[in-house]
Amino acid sequence: MAEFELAAEVRNERRKKNRKLRKRGFVPGIIYGPSNDPISVQFPYRAIEVTLMNAGGTNLIDIVVDGKPYPSLAREVQRDVVRGDILHVDFLAVDASQRIRVEVPIIMEGRSPVVAAREGILITGRSALTLEVYPDDIRDRIVIDLSQLTELGSEVLVGDLEFGDNVTVHSDPNEMLAKIVQPAAARAESDLDELEGEEGEETDEDSEEEEGEEE
Repeated sequence: MAEFELAAEVRNERRKKNRKLRKRGFVPGIIYGPSNDPISVQFPYRAIEVTLMNAGGTNLIDIVVDGKPYPSLAREVQRDVVRGDILHVDFLAVDASQRIRVEVPIIMEGRSPVVAAREGILITGRSALTLEVYPDDIRDRIVIDLSQLTELGSEVLVGDLEFGDNVTVHSDPNEMLAKIVQPAAARAESDLDELEGEEGEETDEDSEEEEGEEE
């Protein structure tokens, strides 16, 4: 059973009448999937608005139609470009025996001690990963603990994350997700010191050569 539940009614009206349906306070939608024929449905606006806000696109929602639940994921939410109102929602009804692809957001938690000491800054990569999973293995977030990045150059790569044997990650395992780097100002100062050191070495060598010529 999914964590969220949403009641729906079968929608018999044609697409061109969706505007009237919205004026009555309903949102048209469709439920489709590999194991069932598409079902045109409608939802009370406030109910679907709250459910989508809480469940997002990575939590299963039991769409209940005529007493039958369809464990589903919100796949496409169409909104009014001006007001942002929900216009239509496509739900993918999942099959527990088949793997599906989901976009799972990456959440950064904690703080690197290097950043806390103002000795480095955090740079991050992508904000989500595409996972191929069975419905029972769907997760709503991927957490990266930044406190483990304890020195300059410390990083977290896609391949460092552990998902288990039932999960396939569709990203390069060497892709960087989080890294601690030297601040630009400190790096510039370090480069300047190196440059001055090189010039000092050249000056010392020149002095030795001049002394050799005088002798």
